[in-house]
Amino acid sequence: MPASRRRDRSRRVPAALLVPAGLGLAFLVLPLAGLLIRAPWTTLPQRLAQPGVLTALRLSMVCATLATLVCLVLGVPLAWLLARVDFPGRRLVRALVTVPLVLPPVVGGVALLLVFGRRGLLGEWLDQTFGITLPFTTTAVVLAEAFVAMPFLVIAVEGALRGADSRYEEAAATLGAGRWTTFTHVTLPLVAPGIAAGGVLCWARALGEFGATITFAGSFPGRTRTMPLEVYLALETDLQAAIVLSLILLAVSVAILASLRDRWITA
Repeated sequence: MPASRRRDRSRRVPAALLVPAGLGLAFLVLPLAGLLIRAPWTTLPQRLAQPGVLTALRLSMVCATLATLVCLVLGVPLAWLLARVDFPGRRLVRALVTVPLVLPPVVGGVALLLVFGRRGLLGEWLDQTFGITLPFTTTAVVLAEAFVAMPFLVIAVEGALRGADSRYEEAAATLGAGRWTTFTHVTLPLVAPGIAAGGVLCWARALGEFGATITFAGSFPGRTRTMPLEVYLALETDLQAAIVLSLILLAVSVAILASLRDRWITA
């Protein structure tokens, strides 16, 4: 059999795979198509210019950015520890790091309340010692978003670290560079694409956070009411407004995934 014919046969998709694959694609795409079809395009500019929408969007952008910075400061060293240091209990630590990926966000919000609430493990001490109250504040939004988004960054950076060529780090150590110098001048540049991809995914996850935010931070206009919370409240009174707000989040998500292409898969 000619090689071209063998290639043609190998490229044929079995119907037993094609049909469920098409149904799966339709299941994922049709809800998004419905959102676009039902969108009030004629009144879209006026709805986007409403003060509540702009306030929620601005708050979401600021909080997601701050949460991402928190994740970068804490998550990159954590990913390096998991990828480069062999210590007892590393598998358990990795499992604990990824728990927020599968934990219901509302449960995460309850857990944050039990730690940072006014009667929480740390919150009571912060309140009595410094007069700092975290729940139902903008800071609580940042903490809630960082809690659910950090695993995305850690997983991406750890994968990048494991895929990086360690010979450059060994050469730097041979030339007399210390651990910190090697980390900042060799390791970080090597895994910069992984950090960037993880940071973008982290920011997108923080932008869309709802459950932990409403549980730990509440829903106060201009202070804790982010875009997902605004969508939830708009559903009760104005479906068209909820669709417009959902379109904004959809556009941001699509733009982020399109910019990453397949980096988040290979990270």
